[in-house]
Amino acid sequence: MAMTMAEKILADHAGLKEVIPKEIVNAKVDVVLGNDVTAPIAIKALKDLGVEKVFDPTRVVLVPDHFTPNKDIKSAQQCKILKEFAREQGLPYYFEIGQMGIEHALLPEQGLVVPGDLLVGADSHTCTYGALGAFATGIGSTDLAAAMTLGELWFRVPESMLFIYHGPRREFVTGKDYILHTIGTIGVDGARYRAMEFTGEAIESLPMEERLTMSNMAIEAGGKVGLISPDRVTLTYVSDRAKRPWKAYKSDPGAQYIETLEIDVSKLEPVVALPHLPENVKPVAEVEKITIDQVVIGSCTNGRITDLRQAASILKGKKIHPYVRLIVIPATQEIYRQAMKEGLFDIFLDAGGVISTPTCGPCLGGHMGVLAEGERAVATTNRNFVGRMGHPKSEVYLSNPYVAAASAVAGRIIHPREVL
Repeated sequence: MAMTMAEKILADHAGLKEVIPKEIVNAKVDVVLGNDVTAPIAIKALKDLGVEKVFDPTRVVLVPDHFTPNKDIKSAQQCKILKEFAREQGLPYYFEIGQMGIEHALLPEQGLVVPGDLLVGADSHTCTYGALGAFATGIGSTDLAAAMTLGELWFRVPESMLFIYHGPRREFVTGKDYILHTIGTIGVDGARYRAMEFTGEAIESLPMEERLTMSNMAIEAGGKVGLISPDRVTLTYVSDRAKRPWKAYKSDPGAQYIETLEIDVSKLEPVVALPHLPENVKPVAEVEKITIDQVVIGSCTNGRITDLRQAASILKGKKIHPYVRLIVIPATQEIYRQAMKEGLFDIFLDAGGVISTPTCGPCLGGHMGVLAEGERAVATTNRNFVGRMGHPKSEVYLSNPYVAAASAVAGRIIHPREVL
């Protein structure tokens, strides 16, 4: 029977020859991930159940990243729970702030996720790793407790959707624009509990960082996972990083998809998702002159070195608007160091921006850039729900790094070419 990538990975991890959509399977997981918000609940559940050991200390990863460096006493308590549990269990992959990064940038960088993995994490953007050809999906904290204990979990095999991207892309168009355009086309529930499979020559030409951006936002369309079949770009990225052997999966010819969409990226311009849904997408050129108070460049969506280079290419030799705050957040310490070596920090600082240590921070309205009532932000993050970045009467506009940087200069949402 012909199967999709998603079906093949689940079948192999469930010890089955084949699976079909909507079938319930028990599958062994390769990696289990928790952070400072979600893991403490799972750890409490384990202690309440009397569980003494996780199934495999080398397969459980804990990353304090959401409210770190510790924002307040409550967040400090959460992080303390992670540290004590990691020490008790002898977890080699616990990342303190000097080694940490935003989890979904850190794990690929450290080679902890490889093609063909089945990975679960108590964070909705765990789907990021689909860009490496891994079936990676978010779960709740009680499921996290079960996975940490048993090393397996139940899954309902998702139906698959195929997205084919073709054509050459225009200047200032990135993978962020591909996925925002896609979400704008199908809606925030258009791929609900489905595997989104991204393919086509326009995907093959994307660097790994922009593929990770696309898979990261599969959840914003309701997707269970956002998959890209491993190719030369993937294997080049993982070959010097991988901590374990990998297996590359491809969908079979004749595999069944519930829906297929073709997207001509040559017709795309940089876009912005207006409040208060990621599906509320418009080309930047069609957005009215909206003044802004803050720009955030970072997050698990767009905090990688390619993203920082894109922003710096716009900001070099310029000053940001005097009434705009520009906050730049490299997603990991390695990215931080690389950006510093390349002189990107000088560009950001000379422009009037500030640079943060790696943290999720403002993306979820945590800290390092919370919005006041009536304030507006352009952000390279992934969500713009009501109150997502602070006050319920604030507004978040999602964009790629080029648009965010240009908007910081202009003090309003603007196309990058207008400030160059």
